Amino acid sequence: MSRNGPIALIFHAVFVTFMLAPIAVVCLVAFTPEGFLSLPVHGFSLRWFRAIAAYPEFVRAFGTSLWLGALSAAVSIVFAVPAALAVARYEFRGRAAVTAALLSPLMIPHVVLGIAFLRFFTAVGVTGFPALLTAHVVMVFPFAMRLTLSASGGADPAIERAAQSLGAEGWKLFWRVTLPLILPGVVSGWALAFMQSFDEVTMTVFLAAPGTETLPVRMFLYVQDNIDPLVTSVSACVIAITLAALILLDRCYGLDRVLTGHSDRSR
Repeated sequence: MSRNGPIALIFHAVFVTFMLAPIAVVCLVAFTPEGFLSLPVHGFSLRWFRAIAAYPEFVRAFGTSLWLGALSAAVSIVFAVPAALAVARYEFRGRAAVTAALLSPLMIPHVVLGIAFLRFFTAVGVTGFPALLTAHVVMVFPFAMRLTLSASGGADPAIERAAQSLGAEGWKLFWRVTLPLILPGVVSGWALAFMQSFDEVTMTVFLAAPGTETLPVRMFLYVQDNIDPLVTSVSACVIAITLAALILLDRCYGLDRVLTGHSDRSR
């Protein structure tokens, strides 16, 4: 097994630094005692973390993002599982076209989706959270579909046939055999769909109404009128919550199963 040379190590170090530097700068600026964006060269302060409490809009928007992300990911998984099983298990005319149609939102720019959904929901008279949820389900469905489809295609159908020969059929076969086989892909698809929904701003800014603003939209609107470090403290809190969630997920389920859809036999 070959080892990385000095050039490869330097490249990896530069790449990791390039990726992590913006996160580190945001977290450092969040601790500045100044009233403007600057590195905390004169000491650290929790001033802007305490200031979050004076803006309940951020806390409310964070709750909206969590609820919207979890619900849209769950709804997309409900549709993605049967669609993935149908595409992976059955041969039928137009199968490739159906797969391309299901994954087509990946190829449409989010700004185009935002304008299209805005015109559509305005025409049908749907506003607020239902419109936002429907748009997010359409946007994140391909991510859930792709990972669930990969897990469905990799599952051994012989296990299901063996269960059928022992009398399992219908919902019992699905819940006790099929779903456990594709569960890593389902969990991975839900997690990826949740992350895409939580982080989405380009499309959401067209549909968000007062009371249904997500955290990225609330931060986007705030920086249009303010240049203080409050947004950096909110970002630092989100980064800390994300790290804590990843550590908890790794301990309870395993990041390898979430990211690759394969279980770690050593656990």
